[in-house]
Amino acid sequence: MKKTGIQKLLVAGVDTVFVAASAKRTGYDVYVADYFGDIDLKRFCSEFKAVIKQKKGESCGRMRLNFKPKAFLEMVRILGNKHKIDAILLSSGLDDYFDVLCELNRLIPILGNSPEVIRNVREKPRFFEELELLGIPHPENELASDVFEAKVSAAKIGYPVIVKPTSSFGGVGVRLVLNDKEIEKTFREVSQESGSVLIQKFIEGVHASVSILAGDKKVRVVSVNEQLLGLPSVFQNEPFGYCGNIVPLHVNDSVFEKCESIAEKIALHFGLRGSNGIDMVISGDGTPYVVEVNPRFLGTLGCIERVFGINMVEAHVEACLYGEMPTIRKASKFCTRLILYAPKRVIASDLTVFEDVWDIPLPNSLIEEGEPLCSVLTEGKSRDASLQKAEEKAKSIYCRLRPI
Repeated sequence: MKKTGIQKLLVAGVDTVFVAASAKRTGYDVYVADYFGDIDLKRFCSEFKAVIKQKKGESCGRMRLNFKPKAFLEMVRILGNKHKIDAILLSSGLDDYFDVLCELNRLIPILGNSPEVIRNVREKPRFFEELELLGIPHPENELASDVFEAKVSAAKIGYPVIVKPTSSFGGVGVRLVLNDKEIEKTFREVSQESGSVLIQKFIEGVHASVSILAGDKKVRVVSVNEQLLGLPSVFQNEPFGYCGNIVPLHVNDSVFEKCESIAEKIALHFGLRGSNGIDMVISGDGTPYVVEVNPRFLGTLGCIERVFGINMVEAHVEACLYGEMPTIRKASKFCTRLILYAPKRVIASDLTVFEDVWDIPLPNSLIEEGEPLCSVLTEGKSRDASLQKAEEKAKSIYCRLRPI
């Protein structure tokens, strides 16, 4: 249970339900500024505001059109004035909007990384220049502001390359380009997300994330996790779109030690605080290549709490305020979080009838094709058993949907 003077916490971002649940279990009074406004949030917070106002018979819209970072400022302002909230916990979605983060921090202090620290790890290619100085493996990359620069950079780096927006989340807009003929079309498509794009060497390997807790002078690796990206089985239309995680990723001691060393160097160099994630690709020879830092609570939170028996909000608060780190027990099971997307325009059924379903939309609201539908969390004694349970539950959920 909590031992700080903090009583009221506000969770802000896109993926908030698991963070809110963790904070409530610790004993905090929880408020949420969310994007989706899913109905299960009501179980874990005293009040929430959401960008999407879910209504029966009405569409929840498309995130690319409706996501406006500054909308979070107004929601936080209203909740803060009403409830005298002590601190903000950041979820995903706001990492690259530094003006919004600065204003949030002015309204209510962010507990974790300051906006300046977040900017230092999110601004590319400056971040990769720092990794180069630290001797940390990362994909070769260059920034391109027009088609000509994109072609030159891709030719210099060597195909295949990844083309990605400089500011986005969830893998949206990330594309694999195999040759010079594809680069022009891909640049025009991806640059709509952020203007300039990042041209990055494609590293073949296992997509992983390293979950860490960081204090003033201590860093604790909680887990190395498998990332699930671009799965057709859950109707993820984005080729590198985020579909969830499996915790933990089984790696040998040598690879784990490399991940641990890299995470410690990054956390200490950039002054990270609390819960953070470092996305990596682990190549066939066991080399972890750093792709990016997620300087806030992660989508793995629900799985990590089940596998390792720790409360991540409590651990985050203690790491930030006191530099204290929890003991991480050895994993004895696996947990999968699988994010489902709408296969076509559908009417949401009542998903509260299923156990371990999260991010639940309002029954009879309309979900557009390709938009997030819900998450499922399943456990198993092996990776495959855990994933199979998640896939079976996903099939049951899809069978209940009503297409329009």
